[in-house]
Amino acid sequence: MDLAKAPLARRMRPQSLDEFVGQEHLVGKGRVLRRAIEADQIGSMIFYGPPGTGKTALAEIIARMSKAAFLQLNAVTAGISDLRKVFQQAEERLKTKGQRTIVFIDEIHRFSRVQQDALLPAIENGIIVLIGATTENPFFQITPPLISRSRLFRFEPLSDAQVETIVRRALADKEKGLGKVSIVLDSDALAHLVKSADGDARAALNGLELAATSAMPDSDGVYHVTLEMVAEAMQCRVLLYDKDSDQHYDTISAFIKSLRGSDPDAAVYWLARMLHAGEDPRFIARRMIIQAAEDVGLADPMALVLAVAAAQAVELVGLPEARIPMAEAAIYIACAPKSNSAYLAIGEAMKAVEETRISGVPLHLRDASYRGAKKLGHGTGYKYPHDYPGHYVAQQYLPAEIQSACYYNPSNEGRERQLRARLETLRANRPNSSKRP
Repeated sequence: MDLAKAPLARRMRPQSLDEFVGQEHLVGKGRVLRRAIEADQIGSMIFYGPPGTGKTALAEIIARMSKAAFLQLNAVTAGISDLRKVFQQAEERLKTKGQRTIVFIDEIHRFSRVQQDALLPAIENGIIVLIGATTENPFFQITPPLISRSRLFRFEPLSDAQVETIVRRALADKEKGLGKVSIVLDSDALAHLVKSADGDARAALNGLELAATSAMPDSDGVYHVTLEMVAEAMQCRVLLYDKDSDQHYDTISAFIKSLRGSDPDAAVYWLARMLHAGEDPRFIARRMIIQAAEDVGLADPMALVLAVAAAQAVELVGLPEARIPMAEAAIYIACAPKSNSAYLAIGEAMKAVEETRISGVPLHLRDASYRGAKKLGHGTGYKYPHDYPGHYVAQQYLPAEIQSACYYNPSNEGRERQLRARLETLRANRPNSSKRP
């Protein structure tokens, strides 16, 4: 490749571990992976994490430092026949020269299950050492047998300081970067570039190159890159979000935990992030219904009402307007007092159904509306609550085997505090009340 014509991000890839920026938890001084690379003793591994965090760059550094042969494939274009050729060459190289072969497969999550399985014998027999790179969570996209034969290394998004270091290095580098010409990058433009990159060095360098290309030299031959130029260059950056990837699960998890944690600002942010990325609003609405029932519950029953109303608004109104009632529901759920008593109650009741064998529905509770039911004793002894003061009368409603069970334990939060006081009075009058909590 003619690097002079390559994009800036490609030209600025680090050539050694000392030039590598970020991922100190993996390749910092004394770390296991760094020691293995320096000793040329790496095993099969999978790099996973967001784009622009150094996965391919580190693989290329390994290629330079290792005595092993290095072959690179892209999962988008490589097929089974390509793999077989690689295995054959690697096996011949190992037999004749005693040289190992490292095979780097970019976007390995694009391989089908069959293609991934085809790698197993060559890895198992030591014919190749695999380095796979993926932006996807390998536990979702990579087969368990392949994962079990590889070490997983998670790459984290770069910090703003690390992205800034890479940008400044590109501006100063006269051989590979933009240092051959005089470029002045305004401080606010640099700050916006770094922030917009969101931990992605490739995005930052691409934005810098585009902004610098659009700048015109002044009378002294200086190219002045302003905030407006950087903003225009970075405006097309999209959020990393794939509805079939771990970003989908991570983001909805953050949304749910923000609702549960009573943080309306975070809840609205994650809601906006999902909507901006194209998430199905019906999915989000369903999750809010669940959270309103599970985490707010009877501490504020209106939360469930608003969540259901938001779901209906999605169907009746659609986006973009439906984002408003969705935000209203999210804010309400987040701000509402919290109680998971209903969630716990149904869980305990389901457990009782599964574990406790009962003789049947008590006779006085059985249906007595059909002919012959009374002859069987159905309904005999049942007390109609509305015939008694306060529209309540103590009687047994649970099967005899679990008549002392107590599944619902209201909290002291919100409206449930009133329910708790009433329920304590009612339970005190029930049969076997002394056995109930």
